[in-house]
Amino acid sequence: MISVRAAGEAGQGVESSSAGFAKAMMRSGFHVFVLLDYHSRIRGGHNFATVRISTEPLWSHSEPVHILLALDEEAIPRHLSQIVPGGAIIYDENHQVNPETLGGDILAVPAPIIRIAREVGGKELMANTVAFAIAAGLMELPLEPIEGIIQENFRKKGSAVVASNLRVSRVAYEWARENYARRIPFHLTPRAMPGRMLMNGNEAFALGALLGGCKFVAGYPMTPGSPVLEWMAAHAARYGVVAMQVEDEIAALNMAVGAAYAGVRAMTTTSGGGFSLMVEALGLAGMTETPVVIYEAQRPGPSTGMATRTEQGDLLFVLHASQGEFPRIVLAPGTIEQAFETGWRAFNLAERYQCPVIVLSDHYLATSLRDVTQEALGLEKLEIDRGKLLSEAQLDALPEREYKRYAFTEDGISPRAVPGHPKGVYTVMSDEHDEMGHITEDPVNRRLMMEKRMRKLKLALNEMRPPSLYGPEEAEITFVGWGSTYGPLREAVDRLNAGGVKANMVHIVDVWPFPAEAVKNILSRARRLIAVENNYSGQMADLIRMMTGIEIKERILKYDGRPLSPEFIMKGV
Repeated sequence: MISVRAAGEAGQGVESSSAGFAKAMMRSGFHVFVLLDYHSRIRGGHNFATVRISTEPLWSHSEPVHILLALDEEAIPRHLSQIVPGGAIIYDENHQVNPETLGGDILAVPAPIIRIAREVGGKELMANTVAFAIAAGLMELPLEPIEGIIQENFRKKGSAVVASNLRVSRVAYEWARENYARRIPFHLTPRAMPGRMLMNGNEAFALGALLGGCKFVAGYPMTPGSPVLEWMAAHAARYGVVAMQVEDEIAALNMAVGAAYAGVRAMTTTSGGGFSLMVEALGLAGMTETPVVIYEAQRPGPSTGMATRTEQGDLLFVLHASQGEFPRIVLAPGTIEQAFETGWRAFNLAERYQCPVIVLSDHYLATSLRDVTQEALGLEKLEIDRGKLLSEAQLDALPEREYKRYAFTEDGISPRAVPGHPKGVYTVMSDEHDEMGHITEDPVNRRLMMEKRMRKLKLALNEMRPPSLYGPEEAEITFVGWGSTYGPLREAVDRLNAGGVKANMVHIVDVWPFPAEAVKNILSRARRLIAVENNYSGQMADLIRMMTGIEIKERILKYDGRPLSPEFIMKGV
């Protein structure tokens, strides 16, 4: 297992080059996990990306680094403490670096990065291609997968650009093999592996939503949720999706509500600050019982907070956002596979229960890349259930002027008609209303309508999946996590068990309506409970106490804008 970290200024191609390198490693038969760390600015500020490479499946990043590609001088002091003994630092030969300050157990590799880029490629801009080729040469990996990625990535820029990058990569690769390959212990041997995809959580969710029948998406750009809007826009023409960048988040959710009211599967994408603006429209969806999906990728707040960092600080907010009480469903996927499934499942739940469904992701899950197989996505489970949506034939059979959009029903779910049919005409508004949709303040109607709407939660609770348990049932320590904590927790559990400490983890994806009995059953068997969350207070632990009476006193919390790691969790035990 090796971690290769590229670090430098924003604009030096750290992110794109690392993603290409990870794809090349995947095609060489390895599992990969890519962690991105970048500032919210176009140029300047220190960025880095860590590509973790293994022969075993990976679920998380890890803190130790084996090879550092220092694209500027600042990168070395920033990351030196994380380089493992025997590791290497690759930097340009002209950088002012005293190898003696690196420590005797770290290999200094002053490389002709800029010189090769200029003399062989003709442009200094190719320095990142040179640096990654040197890393491949150090590990004695075949160059062909990297060459394949270069051809794919630069094809649109023309054959001359492709040829230049191929030339510099070959020269850099051979230079590294000849001069340094025998001096590091980290070598990888390519192997055959079935085909896989390299995806992040945003892409997985967007793909799931598309295959789940999403036909409308509106949003105002807000990191880290907006890449879902961009992904849908990029595929809109091919798959018949209407994707709109609108003037603000208020308009975004209102448009999605309107599209859903008109009968298509609709969603909006945002982050916490944008969701704050959406809460009035959220209430509109609740009052009109309109099925709509809201993708909320969390970042640290309040206000603008830290736009390109991660946190799980919005859980209790989304559970209570908007005035009044109305049914909503909240899901928090923790893996690429769960993000994909949530993409289509959220629409089924929204239409089945005619209410808004909020999907809580976060920057870590949204942007980290991991390899997955097509089989792991569970395409065979994908289904489209539109709930009590009346068909043309059912509408034809209705009596004239008797359609009750908000009819009182035993399960609280009323038959829904798409506007346009002469027998499915009804009034819709944000005010309290009767079964026909007409405004009323009658106290009896109000009570009955509230009870009708809230009955849906009781039914939806039956569909909420219980928490998953990973690790031995009989364990000394039970970690409790939700959302993107899955990966770091899973690896921490594996490492503790490998070291002789019996540990397991309880992970929650279906957050609301809260599966209290299932959570209570699984937690009541634990010997020692530790909540692990990426927020200041332990919001899920507080929710568990409120809904089950179980108090989790031990909490491992991280709220510096960076994701939890297996090492951080283990130090907190």
